[in-house]
This record gives sequence, C-alpha cells and structure tokens, in this order.
Amino acid sequence: MPNRHRISATALTTAAVILSALLTGGATGPAYGALPANGDLSSQKLNWKDCPAPSAAEGGGSAPAPLPDGGRWQCATMKAPLNWKSPSGSTIDIALIRVKASGPPSNRIGSLIFNFGGPGGSGVSTLPAFAQDYGTLRTRYDLVSFDPRGVGGSAGVKCEDDQQLDVYFQQDAIPDNAAEQKAYLNNTRQFNNACRQNSRAVLPYVRTTDAARDMDLLRKVLGDAKLNYFGISYGTELGGVYAHLFPKNVGRAVLDAVVDPTLNPAQSSLGQAKGFQLALDNYARDCTSKGTACPVGKTPQDVENRIVKLLRDLERKPISGIFPRRLTQTAAANGIAQALYSKEFWGYLTTGLQQAYAGDGKVLMLLSDSMNGRNENGQYSNLIPANVSINCADEKQRYTPADVKAKLPQFRAASRVFGDFLAWSILSCTDWPVAGAAGHPEVSAPGAAPILVVGNTGDPATPYEGAKKMVQALGNGVGVELTYKGQGHGSYDSGSTCVQGTVNSYLLNGRVPAAGTVCS
Repeated sequence: MPNRHRISATALTTAAVILSALLTGGATGPAYGALPANGDLSSQKLNWKDCPAPSAAEGGGSAPAPLPDGGRWQCATMKAPLNWKSPSGSTIDIALIRVKASGPPSNRIGSLIFNFGGPGGSGVSTLPAFAQDYGTLRTRYDLVSFDPRGVGGSAGVKCEDDQQLDVYFQQDAIPDNAAEQKAYLNNTRQFNNACRQNSRAVLPYVRTTDAARDMDLLRKVLGDAKLNYFGISYGTELGGVYAHLFPKNVGRAVLDAVVDPTLNPAQSSLGQAKGFQLALDNYARDCTSKGTACPVGKTPQDVENRIVKLLRDLERKPISGIFPRRLTQTAAANGIAQALYSKEFWGYLTTGLQQAYAGDGKVLMLLSDSMNGRNENGQYSNLIPANVSINCADEKQRYTPADVKAKLPQFRAASRVFGDFLAWSILSCTDWPVAGAAGHPEVSAPGAAPILVVGNTGDPATPYEGAKKMVQALGNGVGVELTYKGQGHGSYDSGSTCVQGTVNSYLLNGRVPAAGTVCS
C-alpha cells in the first residue's frame, strides 16, 4: 500500500456519503500552455465561471450547489510555470474554486486560501463540502481553494486505471514470507512504473516547494498583499514550507492537524502507528464504557484482541466484500484506520466490525475504498497517485526490505494492529523515477507574522507532538501553539467552540492567543 501518512478531508467526505447511503437504505490530462503575451504570470486575469461537476480525478459527483445564503461557487484556472526553475518555459493550469465573502465589502480582509491535506486531496471538490463550517470566516474572506499541481484538475498524475487499481488495493500489503515480499515489491514497482509511463512530464515538478510557489503566485493574482491561509494535515506542511520560502508574505495563517516537519518518512510512519493505536484504544474504551454492552468486545483489550484475530483470519481467508471483491487483511486494516480519523465514524467502525465478524466485509471495504479515493461507481480519483508522487518527490529516502525488517520490532511494539501495515508502507517509493528533494521539509520562517498552530491530543494521523515540533521549527516569535484535548484528525471541525472561537478571533480580528492556550 502507498505510504499515506497524511490524509485529506476528501476521503472523509466520500466515506460519509457512501456509508450514509448504505446504512440508510477518467482523469483529465494535464493542460500545458505558454506564457501570457506580456510574459508576466502574476498579471494574468482569472476568468471565473460557474463550476462544473468535479472531474473523475477530483472525485466526481455533482456541480457544487449554491450555499444557503445564495453564495455561488466560481471556478477558474491559473497558469503557473511547469518548472519554477525555468519560469519562462511552458505552463500548467492550476484549478481554482472560490465563493465570495458574505459580509459588506468594507469589512472584507481578502482571500483565505485552504489546503485540506493528503497530499493529493482536491481542494476544488473538498471546499464546497466543508464551506458551511467556515461560514463565520466567510463574513470577511473570500473562501478559496485549489488542486495542487499533480492533483485533480491541475496536471493530475495518472498511474494505473480503475481495474488495475482494484487489483492493486487487493494485494497483501503485510507480507509474512519471501514470496509475499517479492509480490509486494513487484506490485509497488508496477504501480510506480505506470506513474512514470503515464505522467512522466509532470513527476519532477510536484514537490511541495513547487506548490508553495504556486500559492504565492495565486496570492498575487488574487490581489492580496499577504497570504491568508488555512492548512489542514499535509496542508500544514505546505503552509510551513510557504512560510520558509516567503516569510514576509505571510498574513494570518492557521495550521491544524500538524505534520511534524522534523521526521523522516520512517519516523513519521512509526509516529502514525502510535497515533492510530492511541485512537483505537480511545475507541475501545469509549465503546466498552457505555451502559449498553459493546457489540465488538467486553473490555478494551478484548476489542483489540478480536481485531487482531480478524486480521489474521482474513489473511488466510478473505470474506465477502463488495462484489466481486473480497475483504482482505489489508483492506480491513485500511478501513479500520479510515474510521479512526473522526470520532463521528466510530459508529461505522462498530457496525463494520460486527458485520465482518459475521462474514460480511461490506462496511470495512467501503471505508477502505474511501481512503483509497474509490467512489461507489468503482472510479478512483487521483488521490493515491498524487499522494505517492508528491511524497516521493519530496522525500529523498529510499528504503529497502532490510530496512523494514530492522524496524519491524519498533512498529510492532507501537501497534499490534497497524505496526506491520505501516512498516511495509515505507517502501512506496521503491524505484521511483524522480529523486526526492530532502530528508524532511524545511519550515523555518524567521521574520514571518505569527502563525497559529493547532494540535489535537487524540489525533491518529498527525500525532499531537507534531504541533510543538512545528512551533519550534518555525522559529521564535512565529509559531503559536493552541492545544485541543479531543479525538479525531484535526480540531477546528471537531465542534469545539473554544477552538473555533480562538481561530476565528485570530483570522477575523488578528487577535493572537497566548502561547500554550488549551481547549477541551
């Protein structure tokens, strides 16, 4: 399986839609072009129009409906250099979406640009799904998002087709012997070779530093003197990299569900193993502490033991899933991990486990599909191809099976359920055709305006410790930490009035909270 140590809100949106429906009853090619006649990309004029339905690469679905107050979604494309080292060369189109501020023009601050994570998540399809959560911020900002390069409508990376991806995600990603290890490596190489064959032109230019430069160009094109920004999950890494490259251009910026910028990929995956185990422990305690009997275990340890047994049984004999696919050990582990991204999904996890114990793997497979960007029609967005491409372009480490075997004891100690799964995932860049840029992202930003860094103590995918590491890496006087004592991936959308009030006060009125503020 790809090393997806970050995830986008897009996957959660997809899961909510298809699971709700169940329980209640091809990618466009990259567009390349030339510079504008005057050669100055920052002077280009955006042609905003009503948004079409998202492309298959962006996740598909219907065109975004107007907001309850009548606010209409507008889409445009922005020209950006394919290669920022040769900015006068060929260009690519960056897909954009916005809804204008709802308040009086005299109160408008400017644009608030969102990145919802991944890497690989489409901002064009995700922002409309979450826009009402940001209604207060919209009183003074145009809400804007984009598909980062390599994603969705922005020269989206294409690797294998839908049928090949179905096979790829059915593979055994937790190999136990030499034959399984060989098959796993061959599948990884086949996927990566398909990316090279189908997206050779764009793969060298999808690094986070490239996306950050696109974001500064977008700031200029939108007419904003400073970048006002809301980054979630991987979006925090993108925001940190932007601050490093353009510290004087940082306006008001929020980083929520924070990636630890000091870790290499193996360390990040190990931290995630610990984070998902913590979330699983919290889920099990919650289920078994209620007045009614927990249907998936008598005690927290019993819940975990039964999950471990389920995964072992599935390795030997998969069960019925979504015809004609069967629920494998890998898909089940993936689906369980997906459900732990949000406390709101814990009920789906209970239902999925109950059904799996009875021989029906449909719900866990739906959760796994959402993690992989597969919709109910069997179409895949380019979430995973983009995720792998951006990670492998960013990260210089290229691990071997010997590296995994040496690290397995640490991963297994971190999590009986997810340890092996995440240890083997660090091989996702095996034989990748483009060299990685660095050991870890550079986010030091001396001279930048204060950046609000929000960490959730129960976050499985971006463990809480990453927030403090980000504050330290940004530098003195830049990062300001806000702690949320909660569950799930991210804090602003958790429902905490304390978090929302603090973030809103900062973004709307410039009030920087005291460092170390805690919300519960």
